[in-house]
Amino acid sequence: MLDRIRNQYTQLTPAERKVADIVLQQPNEFVQAAVADIARNAGVSQPTVIRFSRSVGCSGLQDLKLKLAGSLVGGVPYVHANVRPEDTIPEISAKVFDNAISALLKCRNEVSPQSLEYAINLIANARRLEFHGLGNSGIIAADAQHKFFRFDIPSVAYADPHIQAMAATLLGPKDVLVAISNSGRTNELLDSVSIALANGCKVVAITSPGSPLAKLATVALLADAREDAEIYSPMISRILHLTLIDVLAVGVALQRGPALIEVLEKTKRSLRNRRRRLDA
Repeated sequence: MLDRIRNQYTQLTPAERKVADIVLQQPNEFVQAAVADIARNAGVSQPTVIRFSRSVGCSGLQDLKLKLAGSLVGGVPYVHANVRPEDTIPEISAKVFDNAISALLKCRNEVSPQSLEYAINLIANARRLEFHGLGNSGIIAADAQHKFFRFDIPSVAYADPHIQAMAATLLGPKDVLVAISNSGRTNELLDSVSIALANGCKVVAITSPGSPLAKLATVALLADAREDAEIYSPMISRILHLTLIDVLAVGVALQRGPALIEVLEKTKRSLRNRRRRLDA
């Protein structure tokens, strides 16, 4: 229901958008509120609230509330609630956690299992694995490389666009490039992806739906994070991308089977003498 309201937002009248804002920002309160309270909080008339309900495909306000309650039954607001300057610390904490949880649930429900399986198969059989990301995505690329090199797959992460372009020229049909970008519109990253594809390299993209990167890649894992990344550093998208990397890592580990256990144990043994004992 909330997704439907978001998708139809631009088609609503200015007065109906005021009601939509109330629904999207406070869905739980909207379900419990009387029509008079909704109208007063939105600064519109009561008939406008009824018209809004019908504009989003419901027979009336009560029908809208029932459908909205159904989408909130999990107890987590399925919406990005913006933090406001007047919010208290408990409110800020709740919004940050709820935004992350709801985004993870949305990504879990929408990510393509077929795309995940395809990406896992590509990575599990790769001769060489590279992770490319710029800015905030470069940090995610480094985290991914830290996971996969322990699987005895030659892995490297690059966050410099010039090195990415040069490295892409050395990739071939047996290699896999994982390109990470929230916007999927960074020219330098798209250039390195194009170079890799021209060499026959397979490209797994972790990006947003409909982005140029998603359209260019061999397979795209899509994370639709609703946040203002143009002003603020991406937060929710970072969590989604890290989680998708974890899914890929677990999938590759399971596909590689028992032989991987010995490799992982060998890397763990190298760290044991570097940690202080608890009874020391």
